[in-house]
Amino acid sequence: MWEIGILELSWQNLVMIGVGLLFIYLAISKNMEPLLLGPIGFAAILANMPLQQEYLLNPGGLEELGAIMDVVYTYTIANGLIPLFIFLGIGTMTDFSPLLARPKAFLLGAAAQIGIFVALGVSAIFFELHEAAAIGIIGGADGPTAIYAASRGALGVDEWMFGAITVAAYSYMALVPIIQPPIIKFLTTKEQRKVRMGKMREVSRLEKIAFPIMVTIIVGLIIPTALPLVGMLMLGNLFRVSGVMDRLSDTGGNALMDIATILLGLGVGSIMIGEEFLRPGTLGIFGLGVLAFAAATAGGTVLGLLYYKVSKGKINPMIGAAGVSAVPMASRVVQDLGQKEDAGSHLLMHAMGPNVAGVIGSATAAGILIGLLG
Repeated sequence: MWEIGILELSWQNLVMIGVGLLFIYLAISKNMEPLLLGPIGFAAILANMPLQQEYLLNPGGLEELGAIMDVVYTYTIANGLIPLFIFLGIGTMTDFSPLLARPKAFLLGAAAQIGIFVALGVSAIFFELHEAAAIGIIGGADGPTAIYAASRGALGVDEWMFGAITVAAYSYMALVPIIQPPIIKFLTTKEQRKVRMGKMREVSRLEKIAFPIMVTIIVGLIIPTALPLVGMLMLGNLFRVSGVMDRLSDTGGNALMDIATILLGLGVGSIMIGEEFLRPGTLGIFGLGVLAFAAATAGGTVLGLLYYKVSKGKINPMIGAAGVSAVPMASRVVQDLGQKEDAGSHLLMHAMGPNVAGVIGSATAAGILIGLLG
């Protein structure tokens, strides 16, 4: 029997179709996380088409070809597989040299993770503890880590919350240039923002190769619950720095990364169904995400100010704000702010140290929470 789809649309479906269109607009016109917001937006439109449960999602399984979006979500995202592939790809594209050249940047990356625990504490007032922990990961400004944490058994959340956490995490990653500058300017003075930093030392090839291996061993021995994410990140980096695995590095950073991103967009968008996604808790998660990210930026900047004092003005405190995991956006924000105060200032590589440390830090924080609540 022929069914007229438009008669089955609810107001919630219409709202989410509008959200999907907004995501596509932001991706194409504003270049905001286009590789992810584009697929998520389109998938959200598909998921909110009339009769989507019968013809598109088909939760029953593989009986029909239309079940593809449900299969993508269940077998690649809900089980945490896609975030691991993305971390592998990130590893192939990450240069840890700035961190190795200035190891104290590890502490700046760690300080920025305070946003995770601030948001956890506030979220626990409104949500169950495991849900609050998953929401708090947004503070790391690391989408794959937020997805992985929210899909784990210990922190596992309902589908509507999973979608909200994912969209919030990636939205705030895209909004780094908007959210961070006011916080940095509020906490620092013009004189502090004008500080120039000297040239960084050269890092040897041996150091670059030893780093991913040693980090994997240390994390595996001390925080094994963080090893899946950190291990994949370090494996990808080993591909990059080895000098003999260029094909694997290229595949991990390009083809595999692109496939994982498409699947992630389809899977997340498929659970953004109006009747499930539109609820007060979703707005609460977005609000808590802002709090988490703001606290993370402030935490890194405050430790940067301490470094500024201890170094007697030789370290620009703004580099601490780059301790969030949004690579390389946070570093570019610091670079832009520095050059607005002093056109001759070059802070990008100095900020990249805390920035890449933040990637490790957010994954480690997620592993700690998974281990504690498991």
